[in-house]
Amino acid sequence: MTAPADPPAAATRPAEKAYDEPGDLAPVREFVRTESAALGLPRLRGDLLTVAVSELATNTLQHTGGGGRVLIWAEPGRVLCEILDHGTPPSFGRAMPAADQPRGRGLAIVERICDEVSVSTGPEGTAICLTMLL
Repeated sequence: MTAPADPPAAATRPAEKAYDEPGDLAPVREFVRTESAALGLPRLRGDLLTVAVSELATNTLQHTGGGGRVLIWAEPGRVLCEILDHGTPPSFGRAMPAADQPRGRGLAIVERICDEVSVSTGPEGTAICLTMLL
């Protein structure tokens, strides 16, 4: 893991989408897919980012007491996507669970399909920043 990305400059304000119920997950996926394409991420890479965000947003709804927000923006050579919620920070660096395990693959998959994953906490809660290189 690396340190979280610096927040985007005011001139490059990130696009944002809130979610707070399971019915919001499909619109969140469409938001990430559309925004990542608009920021120049190739379709396959955008699909991978969409899978990662969907996993983290689903975890928010399953494991925290509220919803969250997704922010997405570009910096030179990369697209960043931050998932904010009020849950406790997840632990990354896990081995992939055995094939016969019914759960527990989501965070391991997120780490494997994104170029960088970082976690930070602050007054707004937990932030997981995903980076996809262009």
